Amino acid sequence: MNKLLVSPSPHVHADVSTAKLMRDVVIALLPAVVVSVVFYGWKELLVLGVSIASCVGIEYLITRFMLKKPCTVGDWSAALTGLLLALNLPSTTPWWVVFIGALFAIAVAKMTFGGLGQNVFNPALSGRVFLLVSFPTYMTHWEAPQGLFGADAVTGATPLGVVKEGLLQGSTLSDIMSQHGFSYGQMLFSSIGGSAGEISALALLAGFVYLLVRRVIKPHITLSIWATVALVSLVFWLCAPDRFTDPVFNLLTGGMILGSCFMATDYVTSPMSVKGGIIFGIGIGFITMMIRYFGSYPEGMSFAILIMNATVPLLNMWFHQKKYGRA
Repeated sequence: MNKLLVSPSPHVHADVSTAKLMRDVVIALLPAVVVSVVFYGWKELLVLGVSIASCVGIEYLITRFMLKKPCTVGDWSAALTGLLLALNLPSTTPWWVVFIGALFAIAVAKMTFGGLGQNVFNPALSGRVFLLVSFPTYMTHWEAPQGLFGADAVTGATPLGVVKEGLLQGSTLSDIMSQHGFSYGQMLFSSIGGSAGEISALALLAGFVYLLVRRVIKPHITLSIWATVALVSLVFWLCAPDRFTDPVFNLLTGGMILGSCFMATDYVTSPMSVKGGIIFGIGIGFITMMIRYFGSYPEGMSFAILIMNATVPLLNMWFHQKKYGRA
């Protein structure tokens, strides 16, 4: 009898586990992975392989030999962290830089806080931002996709980077867009420079729909991010259309789709209540646009999510869910 765990009712049982949830997110990311490999070729396969293997291996070593606890790599969270980290990196990232990013993501951002369920910041984004600050040359070296069997790669900046640089040089937004031939169709299924996670908005949106159908995530955080980005950019664009990008451009470029659909919705680092999640999403959208418009970096999604991750305990305290059985 001493081996029995007794807890008060209610006892709710469901065929849901951490491993199943994580596998569903991995499956949802597969369209983007396939497209990124087709566009960026074998280099992207190397980045994906090193990132996933490093995250899984590092978590195994920490749990097995440092913490002396049962191995947790079977819950797929380490593999998912490696996959998300790889999708946030340029395909040209050296393998040793990828390994350092994985080491920071797992050892510092995740396991230091106690492992899955206790980390404050999204591990993949933490690793990405750490690499951006530590190795800016590698993290801002983009190559235009040449395909799996493409010829020599051609350096090509991201649309956000091109626009930021052009505006700093005094060009108007319309001149920049026409000169580089950017179009919304290009942004939906891109053939321009960027990280693997930026290559196709359509592939990422397909994965987002899969997660909604499977009820792995709820849409309120993602939709609140999109609505905030659209509203803020619309106001600035209407005031100065030759200086500020329009809502559609901001929704389809950079890490907007990947971040809002797959990382801002992370169970551990996002609020538990719907109201808290909406405020969380509004904060991410607003901070992202302020960084894009007025910051030194052309992209702000990663920083915005990490900043709002820090507010989650406060949002959970302010906007907690109603207790079971209470009106």
